[in-house]
Amino acid sequence: MAKIGKKYQEASKLVEAGKFYAPKEAVELVKKTSVTNFDSTVEVSVRLGVDPKYADQQVRGALVLPHGTGKTKTVLVFAKGAKVAEAEAAGADFVGSDEFVDKIKAGWSDFDVCVATPDMMGVVGRLGKILGPKGLMPNPKVGTVTMDLTRAVNEIKAGKIEYRTDKAGNVQSSIGKVSFSEEQLLGNYLTLVDTLIKVKPSGAKGQYIKSVTLSTTMGPGVHIDILKAVSDK
Repeated sequence: MAKIGKKYQEASKLVEAGKFYAPKEAVELVKKTSVTNFDSTVEVSVRLGVDPKYADQQVRGALVLPHGTGKTKTVLVFAKGAKVAEAEAAGADFVGSDEFVDKIKAGWSDFDVCVATPDMMGVVGRLGKILGPKGLMPNPKVGTVTMDLTRAVNEIKAGKIEYRTDKAGNVQSSIGKVSFSEEQLLGNYLTLVDTLIKVKPSGAKGQYIKSVTLSTTMGPGVHIDILKAVSDK
């Protein structure tokens, strides 16, 4: 069994056992329970009442967090012709075509998000077995297959995140850093949870939001009262 550190034990004492907090209280508390010496990531985990193996119960999409994530993402764009200049002007870190296919096949992976114009998907498709398992394959559902490269790159740089249920129906996402203000973290949290509620799939029956938990990197979880999950009180 892994040994529980003293910092974690002390942080856990701040979280009342069995208590479910209002979002505002949870954000205030999660900042206090950070146990690392670096600027920890604040994460939210939402358990949904869905079974992702059914097409009409899958939850997937993207949104722009109003206060960003605290991390600048490196963007690779597959484009050609005039779209190359558009992507570069928008701030893409890497832009190209076949040369990046070869680099990725050789093991290069210095990017966080991959974007492509529709006409480049034939090229990008050759990387399906590499990009797919890493969640990096461009997808029109999350806006990474598009002709509007300016918008796509700008949104990613501004704090766009993707969300997707895992096999157990959980959605996990970063909503910022411990250094963020409580107002910034709360704003990002409410945006994410409100979005998940709005995209509730037609096949979801019964209770949709099962649980919501906030935590920091290696820190204890703070459970949120699901009846107040989209309230700032």
